[in-house]
Amino acid sequence: MLIIAGYVTVDPAERDTFVEAHHDLLRRARQAPGCLDVAISADPVDPARVNNFERWKSREQLDAWRAVANAPNTGITMTHVAVSMYTATDERPPF
Repeated sequence: MLIIAGYVTVDPAERDTFVEAHHDLLRRARQAPGCLDVAISADPVDPARVNNFERWKSREQLDAWRAVANAPNTGITMTHVAVSMYTATDERPPF
């Protein structure tokens, strides 16, 4: 399993536009083979921060999705990017 998690920052005045521009991408990704979860959301505390979270069954399925994803070109500058990909080998309830 792959987990992609982190955040980007944008101009606070453009954050909601940035998030909304990805709604169609999120709907389509959630239907893609191998997508376990995906979210791009406004941070509730930091007005410039956009949180990113994805879980995929495999790298091959993620790559297949990226080949057809057609991510929106918002024209909004990401002033900071702190997103990483992790390989997970175990899954269990946290509590």
